[in-house]
Amino acid sequence: MSTPSGAPGAAPRMPAPRVPEQVHRRRWAVLGVLMFSLLIVVLDNSILNVAVRTIAAPAPTGLGATQSELEWAINSYTLVFAGLLLTSGLLGDRIGRKKVLLFGTAVFAVGSALAAFSGSPAELIGYRALMGFGAAFVMPATLAVLMNVFERDEQPKAIGIWAGSVGLGIAIGPITGGVLLEHFWWGSIFLVNVPVAMVGLIAMALLVPESKDPAPGRVDPLGVLLSIVGLVLLVFGIIRGGELADFTDVTVLASLLGGLAVLAVFVLHEKRSSHPAIDIAYFRKPAFAAAVAAIALAFFALMGVTFFSAFYLQSVRGYSALQSGLLILPLAVAQMVFAPRARLVVDRFGARLVCAAGLVLVAGGLAAFALFDAGTPVWVLCLVFFVQGSGMAHVMPPVTVAVMQALPREKAGSGSAINNTFRQVGGALGIAVLGSVLSATYRGGIEGHLGAVPAAARDAAAESIEATLAVAEKLGPAGRPLIGSAYDAFLDAMHVTALGSAAVALAGAVVVALFLPGRPPAERTAGKGEGNGTGETSDSGSAEPAGAPR
Repeated sequence: MSTPSGAPGAAPRMPAPRVPEQVHRRRWAVLGVLMFSLLIVVLDNSILNVAVRTIAAPAPTGLGATQSELEWAINSYTLVFAGLLLTSGLLGDRIGRKKVLLFGTAVFAVGSALAAFSGSPAELIGYRALMGFGAAFVMPATLAVLMNVFERDEQPKAIGIWAGSVGLGIAIGPITGGVLLEHFWWGSIFLVNVPVAMVGLIAMALLVPESKDPAPGRVDPLGVLLSIVGLVLLVFGIIRGGELADFTDVTVLASLLGGLAVLAVFVLHEKRSSHPAIDIAYFRKPAFAAAVAAIALAFFALMGVTFFSAFYLQSVRGYSALQSGLLILPLAVAQMVFAPRARLVVDRFGARLVCAAGLVLVAGGLAAFALFDAGTPVWVLCLVFFVQGSGMAHVMPPVTVAVMQALPREKAGSGSAINNTFRQVGGALGIAVLGSVLSATYRGGIEGHLGAVPAAARDAAAESIEATLAVAEKLGPAGRPLIGSAYDAFLDAMHVTALGSAAVALAGAVVVALFLPGRPPAERTAGKGEGNGTGETSDSGSAEPAGAPR
């Protein structure tokens, strides 16, 4: 582990800065480029959420994708992305984060262009996997570069702004997607990524400095292979279980148990290796372990609700893709406004209280969905989304700071990869598990109302609200009663799922309250500068003395 450049005996008031002066001067410009890079990835996923109905429409409007194909258009990206996050972070530390960032952005742009002109759902699924491959190299690199261009006392502020850019992507994505779908064909939602990526590549080449671990040690090929195989199997099992709405299926159990077994072998190998890919010892720190657990639980809860809220807004409420995007705007605005300022609240109240309160706010927003019906006023929807965004804005920056500052600066790529892996696996698990709850509850509520549907089509009609409404439309006047039943069954299923999501968010609040550090004693803070924004000073040797440049 590296230490500050000031040697014992040197003047303590004027330590040499860790970050080179020429890099330090342009740090905010670099942060802007990193936010732009992150925006590409976030933008794509948020756009796709409002386009699922259009892609499901028959050609030439869409691709005629089935519910399962739509899920795999999302999940193929998730599967590749999650499986490669740890590897990409390690590569960034070893060969250079700027190189990895440029490579990932270029691959993402190529995948986007190919996806835009997909001729079938199968092609779209394949090209989305390619996009996930590129994104896996972008996401960890942005946070790793950030940690290497900002001094320690400015890192919480920079991470807050970085996290706020996620809110910007959430805001721009659905609105941009809605505008594109109203004026162009469905492929435009992917093609828009290409010029954005091109601008990003030029800015990265000009502004982003190269950084890497100066002493990476030997390669751990077995550890890398085990991490990829274990994560891919685990995420595939999660996705497959959600798709079948049955986690007892043989293929699901085999994938889940196989993935967990491989990851267990990975952990044992890393603990015994003299040159581990990931230092498992970091997970023994309660603050680090609590932070990654909070990330996973928060995204488990939030992603499951995000998935069904699109169907609530468009299928039940009848809003267009653009209108749905505008309704989510309060969530994004709350993140953009509060995430960069979360460090100020943490400085006053401590990371434990702020993160726990944030997760309680998220839980309250999710639980509010249990009260929604087909006529809930729009202002109530906006208020709930704003509360959710406010909660997440006070969770993500502090826990990200806790994860990143627990590791030395040289291992920033590994820290970022761990942070994003837990977030992605938690989100995938949320979509799968909560999606299964939604599907099973909906099927149980609608099956008794399918008497007018031909026997051969009843199973398909009970799959989702979209499938039921499609069958009702084909039945003509005889199908009108089925529409009301579909709405009622979906709302009941949404209520159950929302309460499950809220319970998970509350579990995250409990974990944070028990294990994340609270506000440090005043005398300790006074002697340590501004601290790390989490209420904990790192023992990694990378903390800056109070006189470090800002």
